[in-house]
Amino acid sequence: MERTGFLEEGKIIVSLKEEINKVIIGQEYMIDRILIGLLTGGHILLEGVPGLAKSLTASTVAKVIGADFKRIQFTPDLLPADILGTEIYNQKTGEFVIKKGPIFSNLILADEINRAPAKVQSALLEAMQERQVTIGEMTYRLDRPFLVIATQNPLEQQGTYPLPEAQQDRFMMKLKIQYPDRLEEREIIDCYSMEQSAGPAVDEILSRENIFKLRKEIDNIYLDENIKNYVLDIIFKTREESEYIACGASPRASINLIKAAKGRAFLERRDYVLPDDIKAMVYDVLRHRILLSYEAEDMTSEEIIAGILEQVNLP
Repeated sequence: MERTGFLEEGKIIVSLKEEINKVIIGQEYMIDRILIGLLTGGHILLEGVPGLAKSLTASTVAKVIGADFKRIQFTPDLLPADILGTEIYNQKTGEFVIKKGPIFSNLILADEINRAPAKVQSALLEAMQERQVTIGEMTYRLDRPFLVIATQNPLEQQGTYPLPEAQQDRFMMKLKIQYPDRLEEREIIDCYSMEQSAGPAVDEILSRENIFKLRKEIDNIYLDENIKNYVLDIIFKTREESEYIACGASPRASINLIKAAKGRAFLERRDYVLPDDIKAMVYDVLRHRILLSYEAEDMTSEEIIAGILEQVNLP
């Protein structure tokens, strides 16, 4: 029997999405996944061509939850200190003072993250995993909630640096963003071709404090033992000897798949996880965690995952 309070809190998400949809037309898949990441504490990697409202969606989500938002444009000349901050010598006092970087915010948009060299990318590792930053000899806790949404262009390879496997594994999900359909694009034209170039204004629907309350509700969503075993069957299938998979998914994949499935159940206003929740989230959680072998040639990670799902029995 579903909890009355749980269903009431689910209505907040409906209001949240309605507010976001004032600005973002279509892209329901991206909006749902970003909300799942926000409500489960998982970072998100967005892959798609320019102009698909990735940056606008991130900034709009920050507004409707009243969160501090910073956009970092990644470029080849970016330095770790440009993200984290640095020590500055004060000549008057003769002491070093800390100037904190843009990483000290609630929601970070790391735009075109693959345009920065590995040293800059790795500067995010501690922040994303430990929710803390070390500058000089001092360690500083980051503000909560803390969410990184990174974007990368799948087409341009010149001047880009592929994300290392360790960096990709820090992202809970990797989303592949598609073009809007014809009706959605017509609505976009009608909305943004006028003088309203900035788009409609949005109101704050969910406070930062309420996010932690919802996270506790999501943690308490019921997960049957058969569902746990279903997740393990999928993950361990990626680690079996295969001519197409060079490296399977890490234990972090199991944890994130369960978290993402609980997040989807919450958006669906259920207090229990279904196998369909696992199947719906498995591509986003695994596509960047499976390293394909040379023999895979033109095969995609999505095709490999689909094959695994066919081999694993539903609970």
